[in-house]
Amino acid sequence: MAHYSHSDIPVVAVSRRYAWVVFALTFGLLISDYMSRQVLNAVFPLLKDEWLLTDAQLGSLSGIVALMVGLLTVPLSILADRWGRVKSLTLMALLWSLATLMCALSDSFSEMFAARFLVGIGEAAYGSVGIALVLSVFPPSLRATLTGAFMAGGMLGSVMGMALGGVMAEHLGWRWAFAGMATFGILLALIYPLLIREKKVAPQVQAVRRERPSLRGLVNNPSVLCAYIGSGLQLFVAASMMAWIPSFMNRYYEMGTDKAGVAAAVFVLISGAGMVVCGMLSDRLCRQRPEHKISLAIVYCLLCCVLLGIGFRLAPGTAQLLLLGLGMFLVAGTTGPAGAMVANLTHAAIHGTAFATLTLVNNLLGLAPGPFVTGILADGVGLSQALALVPIMSLASAAVFYFGKRHYQRDVACVRDLSEQSTAVNA
Repeated sequence: MAHYSHSDIPVVAVSRRYAWVVFALTFGLLISDYMSRQVLNAVFPLLKDEWLLTDAQLGSLSGIVALMVGLLTVPLSILADRWGRVKSLTLMALLWSLATLMCALSDSFSEMFAARFLVGIGEAAYGSVGIALVLSVFPPSLRATLTGAFMAGGMLGSVMGMALGGVMAEHLGWRWAFAGMATFGILLALIYPLLIREKKVAPQVQAVRRERPSLRGLVNNPSVLCAYIGSGLQLFVAASMMAWIPSFMNRYYEMGTDKAGVAAAVFVLISGAGMVVCGMLSDRLCRQRPEHKISLAIVYCLLCCVLLGIGFRLAPGTAQLLLLGLGMFLVAGTTGPAGAMVANLTHAAIHGTAFATLTLVNNLLGLAPGPFVTGILADGVGLSQALALVPIMSLASAAVFYFGKRHYQRDVACVRDLSEQSTAVNA
């Protein structure tokens, strides 16, 4: 049975303790997702030497996962919304974990490529369906906090996958690095459906699913379009920073690859912490006026632009690192507010697909082109100058969020009316 919050958007009625169990296990699987995805980077040198691979081949082993995630996020999320989120998440986790185990057993590039292909299929829709399930058991007042915290799990998983994978590969061999990630994922996937039951966490979504609301609800109001686009543009900056900061530290601070990697990991962790804190601030400061979360997202974008733009123009030193750290803290701060906007501006029965659409736009506008465009700029003007120019994209993100704010109240009211009509039909 569903109940209604102050925003009149239905959520599933479960105990607070059970809701946090749902979050913890779903968050744990997200960490496993990114550990399995990023452990490959830690063993690149070993694979290159053992199989005599080119850099292009190594890059394809990483790129095939991102390609499958981009292509399959939306269709698999649609299927999950209709088939059942718990069953879908469990199947996804088992697939990517078993595929990671196949990586450990691979004896050639072609076998590894096939295994990584399956990893990409398994991971394609997990983030979007997982966050939709988490948000369905918490009140809307926590949506920005939960979205920021959940998405930060990807960064945590990436750091853990590279760090733990590197240690295991160094002491036990690269195959055990993959096997370790696979074992963690399989154990969580087996526990997940035992503690998280479909009927308990998603009765409202199942009831509304009979009505099958139109997927036009994903894009039929200006505010949700602005949430997608604003988020993607800001993640252009975030992706560029995370991809190129190791090279920046290597070139301008004369760090070796190991120390540059550690320094980059610190910046990634700062960014992950910022996602969580910025999401919490959005919920706490805007509890009575949810539309003010968009204003806060605009502030995050503008401050990020100033801090990073100035920081990369300074000479190497403590002052530069301080400004870069502050900028990285804010660079992904819009994740929570943008996720809350998407949840508030789409029908509950298509939340999984809505977050898949957000993931798709984030990849197309931000995560994929950001590092590539920055590399092109660096070839022309140098890496430091290129990184100083990239934050200008935050101004575009702020402008898009500002446009969305102008239509937000009206669009939320339309979604609320649709939810009430669905409840009346299914009563």
